Amino acid sequence: MKEHGYIESKLQLLHNLTGAFQPGVLSALMGVTGAGKTTLLDVLSGRKTGGVIEGDIRIGGYPKVQQTFARISGYCEQTDVHSPQITVGESVAYSASLRLPPEIDSKTRNEFVNEVLETIELDEIRDSLVGVPGVNGLSTEQRKRLTIAVELVSNPSIIFMDEPTSGLDARAAAIVMRAVKNVADAGRTVLCTIHQPSTEIFEAFDELLLMKRGGKLIYAGPLGHLSCEVIRYFQAIPGVPRIKDNYNPSTWMLEVTSTSMEVQLGVDFAQLYRESSMCKDKDILVKHLSIPVPGTSDLHFATPFPQKFWAQFKACLWKQSLSYWRTPSYILVRMAFVTVTCISFGVLFWQQGNINHMYVSHLLITYLT
Repeated sequence: MKEHGYIESKLQLLHNLTGAFQPGVLSALMGVTGAGKTTLLDVLSGRKTGGVIEGDIRIGGYPKVQQTFARISGYCEQTDVHSPQITVGESVAYSASLRLPPEIDSKTRNEFVNEVLETIELDEIRDSLVGVPGVNGLSTEQRKRLTIAVELVSNPSIIFMDEPTSGLDARAAAIVMRAVKNVADAGRTVLCTIHQPSTEIFEAFDELLLMKRGGKLIYAGPLGHLSCEVIRYFQAIPGVPRIKDNYNPSTWMLEVTSTSMEVQLGVDFAQLYRESSMCKDKDILVKHLSIPVPGTSDLHFATPFPQKFWAQFKACLWKQSLSYWRTPSYILVRMAFVTVTCISFGVLFWQQGNINHMYVSHLLITYLT
């Protein structure tokens, strides 16, 4: 960038972003490529550890403490990572055994797992192996829903999702968004980054945060029925072309707020938003929500993890045992390798009469296995 004339020693990715996310509201975070959607999501969730982060993030009116926040939030990554030899139900149960507090007994935990599977519409395939992507097992859309279920089973109050519909066709994306909507309707706060959604998916959201390149906010408010609020806001700007009949509102919105359109109209959408009544109303709401409700106290957990060491050890041992048991080819190869290695070193040091040789053999075999 310095070769192209950028003279500053630091690069600011996000600029003066103010907003609020409330329970039961499904919020979309949108913008062109490079606008800083994922960066903002990582900052809010506490996953961005590099660089300098300035500003104030509050949960229920109290300053955010990352150790506590990690216990009440979930993060669904864009890439779905699951153990291939574990079933859908076992994957969710494994997450529940590690992330739910020890006060919850096994019966209640199993009931909650079943409820999550029904909410995400995975109860019919709960006994199916996850499998290897593109080879066997679950489809891409089912893996995405499993990722949501694994996070939801920890009973988080806030869920972040990084492009939950990426790589999916229209039907699969609609199924995933129906599951996401069910999560939000259950009273949880859900924030999703989304890129060029269809009309149906776009209108499933309740609120929108729109960013332009450079990490600046140009809209933060409700979508309205059939995206009427977003359309009304941008069409009120002089020179912005009106949306055509049956045109995708999200596509139109990104087109009319592009950099080229800003140059053509001679306006700065970020400046227009800062001067709008919507921005002033949002600031008032943020100030109101930044004050703790009287009679409440900040969250605090005595331990950094929900479960103790032995509970974590047993859960991990259970999962790994199932994985190895369902991979007989791997076990047979390891057994054959150990057998051949033992015989080879046994023949090599046969009747040597030196304990050091036998000790070295034992170390080598232990290391190789």
